Amino acid sequence: MQDRAPARTRRPHRAWIVAVIAFVTLIGAAGFRSVPGVLIDPLHQEFGWSRGTISAAVSINLILYGLISPFAAALMDRLGMRRVVVGALVLVAAGSGLTVFMTSSWQLLLSWGVLVGVGTGSMAMTFVATVTGRWFVRHRGLVSGILTAAGATGQLIFLPLVASLATDYGWRTPSIVVALAALAVVPLVLLFLHDWPADVGTTPYGGEAQPRPAAAAGSSALRALRTLRDAARRPVFWLLAGGFAICGASTNGLVGTHFVPAAHDHGMPSTTAASLLALVGLFDVAGTILSGWLTDRVDSRILLGAYYALRGASLMILPSLFAPETQPSMWVFIIFYGLDWIATVPPTVALCREHFGDAGPIVFGWVFASHQVGAAFAAFGAGLTRDLLGAYDLAWYVAGGLCVIAAALSVGIPRAETRR
Repeated sequence: MQDRAPARTRRPHRAWIVAVIAFVTLIGAAGFRSVPGVLIDPLHQEFGWSRGTISAAVSINLILYGLISPFAAALMDRLGMRRVVVGALVLVAAGSGLTVFMTSSWQLLLSWGVLVGVGTGSMAMTFVATVTGRWFVRHRGLVSGILTAAGATGQLIFLPLVASLATDYGWRTPSIVVALAALAVVPLVLLFLHDWPADVGTTPYGGEAQPRPAAAAGSSALRALRTLRDAARRPVFWLLAGGFAICGASTNGLVGTHFVPAAHDHGMPSTTAASLLALVGLFDVAGTILSGWLTDRVDSRILLGAYYALRGASLMILPSLFAPETQPSMWVFIIFYGLDWIATVPPTVALCREHFGDAGPIVFGWVFASHQVGAAFAAFGAGLTRDLLGAYDLAWYVAGGLCVIAAALSVGIPRAETRR
């Protein structure tokens, strides 16, 4: 009897390896940005800084996280994803690590605001658009959803850990943990985050072989600005940017930054509130992946309109749900809101690609910048509202109303003339 030849092991396509490394990197970036929301009360208690002052550092972080994004996308075209991401991780490690030595509020603005903001902004959602645009043809929307969900996964991992460490050992310990975690990702990026399929002799997943494009010539900053100039001449850009600014205000800026202290105001322990916010991240993983799958099949404009309208309704009822203990109605909100948290990203990326073609990742960078500007205004405005009125209720109602406007802007986006 003749021996059978051993079965050949089918290796995964290199695109999936790149996607896994991008996922890990995005997990870290999201986790690093989630820390300040948990540390608002500890910093207020130790230094006596107002919540408005601490929220200002978060606002700077959010603004830079968005504004650096289009420039990072252009820089990736010139220097490559690997170099840009490694530099970003080093900045995050420096910004987080230096906080343990701070004694004045301006140092908080510099470390968590500027350094961590620039670092995480270089690993923002334009990184998702760049990876999927270079490495995937088939399942591009689905992969966009999976990589976007990495943000929620990072929140899920880091929020309970940071809250527990801050409660048991003080706020400096989680700052050090974040710095070490950022440095730990660097070797993975250097080894496995390839810039183009042609660099390793393969093709985009589901696509044909393509030569490695020449590095973009000239200034990356000027290219990003020229792309903004051209995009700003088209109404579709402002419809996308306006809706996404409200998206940022109603997620990162308001809920991501102020949910924990708002729940604490109603007698809920900070660790419990942080765990609830982490669960938002858990359900967002499912919601965003589903959104990516739907983006490959359903009109992205309709998806965005539905997402924003449902989010607005949930925020309108949130003030009535806070209590010292977690009630069933709060669990319903966490599940419902979590499924919708950043489900807006895959259809927005798709619309940028459809309307702006090869410039789509950089255009999405500018759209994402508007997201973070909205988040920054909400982070600062909600903190100021709490300082002046003693409660966050007005902030939740305003955000809910803005989401209705975002839904209208989204369904008003015209169809792309050609799908590129």
